[in-house]
Amino acid sequence: MIAIACNCSGYKLKEEIKKYLDEKEIEYMDFGTYDEETLDDPEAVKEACKCIQNKKCSSGILVSGSGFGMAMLANKFKGIRSVDCFNEDGAKRAKAHYNANVLAIPSEFVNLDTAINIIRGWIGTEVLGGRYKERIEVIEEIEKENMRQ
Repeated sequence: MIAIACNCSGYKLKEEIKKYLDEKEIEYMDFGTYDEETLDDPEAVKEACKCIQNKKCSSGILVSGSGFGMAMLANKFKGIRSVDCFNEDGAKRAKAHYNANVLAIPSEFVNLDTAINIIRGWIGTEVLGGRYKERIEVIEEIEKENMRQ
């Protein structure tokens, strides 16, 4: 299950992404926002990240104008490794090398086709082992030292 959330800038793209997920029979939970009027909704990001922390969702997609703020907010939650992705190669590398579990997609910089390619590449990529696994373990140790929840 994928947690999905947006702000007003990402609302239209989020709705199109949901259609793609429906077509591919990929389950998701929509945490809002639910219109183009809400300027910003940190609560949506918070609820999406909590869903991942509670293991009700395995990953997340956040959609906003630039993706920057949502990625930064998501990374305040223990266990969340959010990246702002502008292309499929970046999404694949983030997943393979860092086990990125949340994508922040910038609706003002990518079109629907690019967004779908980013999501498809990210979903279809396996996390690498070896030195990449060790890197992820180091990140998790730093997280344990510096984050309470």
